[in-house]
Amino acid sequence: MIFGKIDFLNLLPFHIFMKRYASTLRTHQSLNYHKGVPSALNRSFAARRIDAAFISSITARHCRHFNVGIVAKHEVLSVLSLPCHENKKDDDSATSNLLAQLLNVHGEVLIGDKALRYYYSGGEHIDLGKVWNEKTGLPFVFALLCSHNHTDELKRLSHAFVRKPIKIPYYILMENAKKSDLTAVQITHYLQYISYKIGEKEKRGYKRFLKEAKELGLAPSMREIRYQQC
Repeated sequence: MIFGKIDFLNLLPFHIFMKRYASTLRTHQSLNYHKGVPSALNRSFAARRIDAAFISSITARHCRHFNVGIVAKHEVLSVLSLPCHENKKDDDSATSNLLAQLLNVHGEVLIGDKALRYYYSGGEHIDLGKVWNEKTGLPFVFALLCSHNHTDELKRLSHAFVRKPIKIPYYILMENAKKSDLTAVQITHYLQYISYKIGEKEKRGYKRFLKEAKELGLAPSMREIRYQQC
């Protein structure tokens, strides 16, 4: 199985979980990772170059997915709009660029660890997760765990992942702090804003997002995603 790996801090608990529990999969001996940013993994998944990944929520509506995703109940800290005289998209993003359009938030969209560094530097910004929650009263689902195959195995893995919180060893925190140019305290603080279980409230938030995107004609088809330029 080829698993698409987004190397952002918001999925650090899942990567630790996979390392510990991948041996429970029948295919663990052939488990390989394909790294990329969300927009690139969307294209790879659409073209079936990878078997499973956390796929941007605007793309995941076409896919077989489980009740596991990347969720912000209120603020998200890592999906921001920065002051800018013109609207700028983040090339790493799919869903976040669209979210800014739906919320009519103008500026430069910044996502991922670079957005976190900006947030912790104290730069002026608008948190798109916070704006969505203030508008709808619902969480925002940024991505969903999707698969083309190995469905039963990934369903079991998904259930195990959300069953209890994942403890991050200190040495892994320090490794990621050095790699991301953040502190271990900042990473721990940030992860308190991220959740992974898709319950009823999260499903309502996701359905509302898809509905609004469709009404405005902003939701791309899988064919369009597959052939977008890198």
